[in-house]
Amino acid sequence: MRHCLTPTRFLLLAAVLMLTAGQFGCVHYQIGNRSLYRPDIRTVHVPIFTSLTFRRDLGERITEAVIKEIESTTPYKVVDAQSADSVLQGSLVTENKLVQGQNTLDDPRILQENFQIQYQWIDQRGQLVRQPGTLALAPVLMSETITATGVLYPEPGQSMVTAQQEAIDQFAREVVRHMQTPW
Repeated sequence: MRHCLTPTRFLLLAAVLMLTAGQFGCVHYQIGNRSLYRPDIRTVHVPIFTSLTFRRDLGERITEAVIKEIESTTPYKVVDAQSADSVLQGSLVTENKLVQGQNTLDDPRILQENFQIQYQWIDQRGQLVRQPGTLALAPVLMSETITATGVLYPEPGQSMVTAQQEAIDQFAREVVRHMQTPW
């Protein structure tokens, strides 16, 4: 009697092998955006960013954008300081406006709004959640700095607030990207 593998038996055998390989070969594999972030941290407290500049309400706007980005992109929940696993705090260090283009009468036509924001993400024990590098640095140097830019076109009616919001949103996206675990 000949043993032949019929198409039905072949498909059944292939399905069993794939199921077995899937169970044992991918034991620690996670699916979804949860796998991009630290599993031991579930909540984050974001106090209002301080502003060392003379423009009003920038710290509040930065904080609001960071909270919205964390809530919409990450599996973390933003909570009060007492119930948080970690704290993301920061400061707007510098803010300036540069002329990128002008007309023949030296009127600015394209302006660039620049923010330099320093932040650190620490757990409840005071340890940095994400190390900025592999070097042993002084505690003052253990924060990260991001420069965010927004472009302003005053001629068509764009306001400075729009350019600032563009830079703030860029910073918030960058912070959340830095919250991901390194590969």
